[in-house]
Amino acid sequence: MRKFKKIPTVLLIASFTFILGCNSNKTILKTNINFANNKVVAHRGAWKKLNLPQNSIASLKQAIQLNCTGSEFDVRMTADGILIINHDPLYNNLEIEKTNYSKLAVFKLSNGEKLPTLKEYLLAGIENNTATRLVCEIKPSKISKDRGQLIATKVVQLVESLKAKDMVEYLSFDYEILKKIIEIDPTASTQYLESNKSPIQLKEDGISGADYYYTDYQNLGEWIDIAKINGITLNAWTVNKVADMDWLLANNFDFITTDEPELLLETAIKRANIYKNYNLIWSDEFEYTGLPDKTKWNYDIGGHGWGNNEKQYYLENSLENSYVKEGKLHIVALKKEYKNSNYTSARLTTYERFLIQHGKIEVMAKLPKGKGTWPAIWMLPESLREKKEVWPLCGEIDIMEHVGKDPNVVHTSLHTELYNFWKKNQYTHFEKLPDVYNDFHLYGIEWTPESIRFFIDNKLFYEAIKGENGKETTNEGWPFEKPYYLILNLAIGGNWGGDIDDAIFPSEMLIDYVRIYQQPTSNN
Repeated sequence: MRKFKKIPTVLLIASFTFILGCNSNKTILKTNINFANNKVVAHRGAWKKLNLPQNSIASLKQAIQLNCTGSEFDVRMTADGILIINHDPLYNNLEIEKTNYSKLAVFKLSNGEKLPTLKEYLLAGIENNTATRLVCEIKPSKISKDRGQLIATKVVQLVESLKAKDMVEYLSFDYEILKKIIEIDPTASTQYLESNKSPIQLKEDGISGADYYYTDYQNLGEWIDIAKINGITLNAWTVNKVADMDWLLANNFDFITTDEPELLLETAIKRANIYKNYNLIWSDEFEYTGLPDKTKWNYDIGGHGWGNNEKQYYLENSLENSYVKEGKLHIVALKKEYKNSNYTSARLTTYERFLIQHGKIEVMAKLPKGKGTWPAIWMLPESLREKKEVWPLCGEIDIMEHVGKDPNVVHTSLHTELYNFWKKNQYTHFEKLPDVYNDFHLYGIEWTPESIRFFIDNKLFYEAIKGENGKETTNEGWPFEKPYYLILNLAIGGNWGGDIDDAIFPSEMLIDYVRIYQQPTSNN
């Protein structure tokens, strides 16, 4: 079967020792810095939950209080050369680069704070802080590239003068600013924010990390592995939804920048309990537009009933029947005559694209409503496609099936030579959910040599155990020791789908994402 490269395990974040900077009112403290062993970078501080001003000292202190591994902030320079903390080029409708600090400082932040200078911000950040990086984004100058270089120089000099360099990391959309920082301090940690540079280019130029918009990584695929292989740290901005956080956590990103640090901390803890040592090895997040990604999906085509007297004709490369839009895969059934069928639909498979033997498979889906619909998320083995075995000897894994005539009831089954629906003795279970039509649910399995466990929304609802209750452990009774591929389809009618209500069309199943994991010790 196809072999897959394992994603390297993320190295634990190193500990550092530094000397805490001081002003005339502070003493020099020697302390150990152990950056928090989580991936959470609070975007402009932890401001949202407590309604604090972004980029305020209060939001910075809250990020430190939460024990985030980093707190990001934005640096600009005023007309009179003062480095200040603010995201936008305007502050209170005044253009920062063309306004003196004294005029800007008249206007307080919403919590009454003065607009902080970088020096004030850094001093607040290193005080009683032994776990949270100060992630400094230097904004490009709109006046000139030379001014950007000057800003970079002044920032690094200030950081060094405060003896805070081991606490500070640098970000910028301006590549030359980062190169300037490295010129001044070759040991500085830097991350580039624009996804127009490959990990190889970053490494060649001495840039430590990539910090790209999270969906860019989904479109750039192999860059994640290339970055890891080349020692380039991975950060992503700005990630505020659980599904996106989960994808980045699954890909072992070093950092995740978020406006929701509390949510990300909670998500990371839950994920650690659920996924343990599973590594993400294949996924489609559907962050593109058009036909399904041909590097990941094939089509089954035809209208021959598929052994169940189904009424649809499955089409390939039909934007009417399968397309990706706004982050979702749409599998659509239509009341449309095609050849000898009265309906069209789509059946996508990972055959010849991806095969797996043992692992964790997950599909986030919303199901179609109405009599006659029969959506399914299921698996068949390569041996069947290669005509080395016939059904049911080959085995079948049904992760989720639903028929519209039985609303909100989802079924899962295993079929084998000895235990199958012909004999009415298959491994099977059903569960009634509150709403499969308006809500997305996560359907999945954990498949090991000993059992196949079925989950809905990460809750175990059925487990089939090899050899349980005297069942055969040979291929005839447990044929699940070979490579399988995944299938997503929407059938219409047939032996189980039953009578069809033509008023329901068009009918569609929506897929938010598909993710497949394996443990390092699993067979490949």
